[in-house]
Amino acid sequence: MARDRDDLTPITSRAELIEELSAGCKPKADFRIGTEHEKFGFRLMDKSPVEYEGDYGIRALLENMQAVLRWEPILDEGRIIGLTDPIGGGAISLEPGGQFELSGAPLESIHQTCREVHSHLAQVREAADRLGIGFLGLGVSPKWTRAETPMMPKSRYRIMTNYMPKVGSKGLDMMYRTCTVQVNLDFSSEADMVRKMRVGIALQPIATALFANSPFLEGKPNGFLSYRSEIWRDVDNDRSGMLPFVFDEGFGFERYVDYALDVPMYFVKRGSTYHDVAGQSFRDLLDGRLPGLPGEKAMRSDWVNHLSTIFPEVRLKRFLEMRGADGSPWRGICALPALFVGLMYDETALDAASDLISDWTECERQRMRDNVPRTALKTKFRKTTVQEIAREVVQIATDGLKRRAFAHGGEADETRFIEPLAEIAETGVTNAERLLERYHNEWKGDIDRVFVEEAY
Repeated sequence: MARDRDDLTPITSRAELIEELSAGCKPKADFRIGTEHEKFGFRLMDKSPVEYEGDYGIRALLENMQAVLRWEPILDEGRIIGLTDPIGGGAISLEPGGQFELSGAPLESIHQTCREVHSHLAQVREAADRLGIGFLGLGVSPKWTRAETPMMPKSRYRIMTNYMPKVGSKGLDMMYRTCTVQVNLDFSSEADMVRKMRVGIALQPIATALFANSPFLEGKPNGFLSYRSEIWRDVDNDRSGMLPFVFDEGFGFERYVDYALDVPMYFVKRGSTYHDVAGQSFRDLLDGRLPGLPGEKAMRSDWVNHLSTIFPEVRLKRFLEMRGADGSPWRGICALPALFVGLMYDETALDAASDLISDWTECERQRMRDNVPRTALKTKFRKTTVQEIAREVVQIATDGLKRRAFAHGGEADETRFIEPLAEIAETGVTNAERLLERYHNEWKGDIDRVFVEEAY
């Protein structure tokens, strides 16, 4: 998330919480695509992580980019921790371990998304080269220990760092050592949201398998193809997972609000101050009896900020966030929106995807989710494999992109962006497996080679 909100409009009822989500409904003509991607910064000289401070640190990088882009700085206790585009709506932010994130502007087509990604990476390289910094597209940092990983000076991250070890064994690994690519998509109605959320959750393990790209940890293979996805299995089960209630009859905005109300809070932000209320209940804040801030009432920004601290496989805000993919090489950044736009922005494709998952049980969905981090496309499902399902899913999405027919520069549609996934689904060889083969053979066990081969 680029920045936490400061809207001090009081919230007086549960109905207003529901309205915050339902206000996301919009006409199909207004549907947009928002792509977010994170990447690891590293020192070109010795492949070490990049600290925040110093003449050649993350702060200097952000200041250089501000001078180039003329975007507004995002400050936390006087320190620059991001940039926001006041015109286009995009933003640059820092994840806890210095992972550099672009939260893309809401765009009409994947052609525009790809131009945005290309421009961003070119701008980052221009600013970073002068500082001796490179950037890596993987799902987990491949070399550094957690102790070697720097902590960015964001107030919410201090609160989360203190809280995470109380609720899971891998929360700090998630914060400091993972990167993802995600796409944010719109819905036209509550029924449309429900259908897209069900398809999205059921198919996140397929996306995880297709984008598996985190086979290394602390300089050697970690036994998984998507270790980022494995990390998420033990971060904080109160706020993550496959949300089986989404498939219950009657699911809608109201049920998601009740779920979110029962997710423990991290903080309440007032002005520039983050009040640590980790583990406490938003229901108590709504009633004005939060132990950490006696008498304080809930504001609209409290709810928006709280929704951003919930981490299921698909997250509902005023849009839907698809969250299952590892950080990726350049082509994968555009492939993820291609996959889910093809599935969800074409009615025939959405019907086909809904039919595909319609008889999957809660246990089957969870078993697939639990197994894909280790075996990716080779994961067994009923009498077939995830690879076979992935082939079908990619074909449904490809056909959806053809029917969508967003043309640009002589191209009739957006299908070229999904081609990397079609190749992975057809061969059954993930990027993680390709990297492992090179590590054991061509690289002769030298993990530093990944910083060259997978750098942007």
